[in-house]
Amino acid sequence: MKAARIMAFKLHLQQTPAALGRNQGCTLLSWISDNAAVLRSADPKPKSKYSSLPVLVVLFLISYGLMSMLVVEQGRTIDNQRALIQSLFSDSAQLNHLKSKAVQEQNAQAQAQAKAKAHSQAQTPSTQDTTRDRSKAATKLRKQVPPTPPTDTVERVDERRSLLSI
Repeated sequence: MKAARIMAFKLHLQQTPAALGRNQGCTLLSWISDNAAVLRSADPKPKSKYSSLPVLVVLFLISYGLMSMLVVEQGRTIDNQRALIQSLFSDSAQLNHLKSKAVQEQNAQAQAQAKAKAHSQAQTPSTQDTTRDRSKAATKLRKQVPPTPPTDTVERVDERRSLLSI
């Protein structure tokens, strides 16, 4: 209680710069700086610079451990992805092999059907002229060329293209 009276007395009786005419305004709570000096003198043990060092070391060790765990987990993830890619690649190779095998079988069946058809045509009666069949086949293979008009004939005028002049 006595300290509160002393504080109040100091606050009420302190002279302000405005009262002295120097500056306008007043300094409030100047008693805090006086009490702080008293409190400092009462604390015999000064604070150490290294008081937060153990906390920082613990935090560093925890963060280092977390970072190590992250690196290990990333390595596992990369290995799993590598294994997955390799299995997908082998599956793709097997699928391509099966597709090429199916295409080869289809081609073999088509060739077998063509041979069977040619064989059945070859066993038809021999009443047909084979030279005639060969010439037909040869003309089918060659492209038909339209006949050219004879060069010694008189040039005919196309009536559709005749010009009418006035």
